[in-house]
Amino acid sequence: MNVRRLLFFVIVLALASSLLPAQSAPPAIFGYADFSRQARIEKKFLSVPSAKLAGRHLKTLTAQPHMSATLGDRKTADYVARQFRAAGLETEIVPYRVLLNQPQEVRVEAFDLDGKLLMTGPTREHVNGDSFQDDPRVSMAFNGSSGSGDVTAEVVYANYGRLEDFDLLAAHNIDLHGKIVLCRYGANFRGVKVYLAEQRGAAGVLLYSDPFDDGFAKGPVYPKGPWRPETAVQLGSVQYLFKYPGDPETPGVASTLELPDSVRVPNEKSGNQPRIISIPISYHDASPILQALKGELAPAGWQGALPFRYHVGLSETGAGVRVHLVSKQDYQRRIIWDVIGKIKGTLYPSEWVIEGNHRDAWIYGAVDPSSGTAAMLEAVHGIGALINQGWRPARTIVFCSWDAEEEGLIGSTEWVEQHPAILDHAVAYFNTDVAVSGPDFSAAAVPSLKQFIRELTRSVPSPLGGTVYSQWKARGPGNGEKRASNAPPMPGEDVRVGDLGSGSDFTPFLQHAGVPSTDVGSGGPYGVYHSVFDNFAWYTRNADPKFTYLQEMARVLGLEALRMADTDVLPYDYVTYSREVTSYIEAAQRKSIEAKLVGIDFGPARAAAARMTAAAEGAHRRQVSPSGDLAKLNLELRQAETALLSEKGLPNRAWYRHTIFAPGEHTGYSAVVLPGVNEALEARDQVRAVQQLAVLTLALQRAAVALETAQ
Repeated sequence: MNVRRLLFFVIVLALASSLLPAQSAPPAIFGYADFSRQARIEKKFLSVPSAKLAGRHLKTLTAQPHMSATLGDRKTADYVARQFRAAGLETEIVPYRVLLNQPQEVRVEAFDLDGKLLMTGPTREHVNGDSFQDDPRVSMAFNGSSGSGDVTAEVVYANYGRLEDFDLLAAHNIDLHGKIVLCRYGANFRGVKVYLAEQRGAAGVLLYSDPFDDGFAKGPVYPKGPWRPETAVQLGSVQYLFKYPGDPETPGVASTLELPDSVRVPNEKSGNQPRIISIPISYHDASPILQALKGELAPAGWQGALPFRYHVGLSETGAGVRVHLVSKQDYQRRIIWDVIGKIKGTLYPSEWVIEGNHRDAWIYGAVDPSSGTAAMLEAVHGIGALINQGWRPARTIVFCSWDAEEEGLIGSTEWVEQHPAILDHAVAYFNTDVAVSGPDFSAAAVPSLKQFIRELTRSVPSPLGGTVYSQWKARGPGNGEKRASNAPPMPGEDVRVGDLGSGSDFTPFLQHAGVPSTDVGSGGPYGVYHSVFDNFAWYTRNADPKFTYLQEMARVLGLEALRMADTDVLPYDYVTYSREVTSYIEAAQRKSIEAKLVGIDFGPARAAAARMTAAAEGAHRRQVSPSGDLAKLNLELRQAETALLSEKGLPNRAWYRHTIFAPGEHTGYSAVVLPGVNEALEARDQVRAVQQLAVLTLALQRAAVALETAQ
């Protein structure tokens, strides 16, 4: 009887347990021996960031213009510092004294061949129904780093101002010496347009946004839609950041308040400042100039969306248009403010996980950058809730609000240059900038962190349902790839993660200091970039009315920091990295053959990449099943990225030290892979190509040694 009763109860318990909901085991996460504890921490974190609070942050941050080194900028620094301190972060406001220009007078006048006035500007940005545009603190249209002067000259239209555009003008015997070059925005960084025009002898540059690229040709314009209205002007810096970013007077040196003037390079001798005038205008102001131009019809691909045929601008009777440019810029050493918040690690306090977003804006900057700041503040809010519950990270987490990014990545660059020893041990830098302009998540990263991003987004819910990862994947080929990658798709790569060029604050971390980096954002139709209309009204009408994508990005940013701070073994994927490098070398070899450059031996570089791949595979096996001294293992893994730096830097721009990724000298934003080698090949400079191939080979060998030590 007792046996029967026991059997009865066993059957009942078995049936009951079968009816209970299954308790899913935590996922296996690369870098964690047991993810159970971390899963509980992340669940608590994900419940905290609030869409409503993120919207409040955004409204506060965009209440007034806050260009760097202004009173509005200082107010946003104080606001961010208060939020950091409220969350329990050890917080400081770090000042730097840097060279910045602010406009005193900017004027454009255009005349036809008979001296008739065609336009005068820049026209004030204005639409019907925007409550932000008339604030007297809104800056006049100008370019950061523009030269000062007063010039009058004929106009030549140069399309996007790419190298191939200037070369085509030269092939048609169009001499730019002493001319004003009119370029449309797009295809490359605005500073590259000015750089190439200056090299060709131009006296000045006018930059405008063609409606083909972000105006009415794309769809309804603001305030009826998200695209650029007629009078909107894209402000921006034309600093030659592809030479070096940061304070023009202190390349490689932090421009602290205590830095003596004797250390500074005089502005006229700095290597990243234009010498000519550049002025941004709207397509409202560019239209009468373009319409009056004479000469040859614009080549195929140069026609924009304005309702007339474009011409280049030079003929036997003249260009058709003469322009008078006045640019009076007030250059001074001004104070900027980085805000740094820190949570000290318990196990590895010298290993820093750094997360950053810039805070300064050309005007209001609702999308760029305030959406990033609002998301970061809610990530900090979520981590602050964990701190209040007694949690502390294994590694030190540092949140950074950078200043003067818009002028040339200045706040982040000066901070990086001030802390080289600390950054030797920093395990990651996570960046966001244009965090939310719509619903489409995208990412870019150093190859060793691409899978880290994919894996992490599987844990973040999407406002559209499912996870950020599932929505990202569902968008299909390309997946809205951020900072598009030049690498071919790798096996099993279901969502594309782009490569890091420049244009945001990851630049000094990766390409100068060798810190593995990522950049994330959520995009959509966004035509008001760097204009007065990038404000709270545009954002709530077009980008994210309920602020749910700010909440999503807060969760992504917070999870990046949490997961990297507490991982047992650093989750670097050097197998993918080395395979991508191999594909880059193969592509460069094909380029050299097509260019008919003989005598370039790619064999040693290919052998070094193969050695790195074998070493990465061995290191990966130990990462999956770690044993022994984990701190030593992590140090060896981290050193593999540093090994890819070249002490002498790239030819003609030594500040950039990474042998695998750099911004292109003629693109500025997008990444050039194997920059030393590929730029030499493009210049058909065989001697330099051979020399840079040797530099690359040594870097790959150093990385292989680091990974072999980690096996």
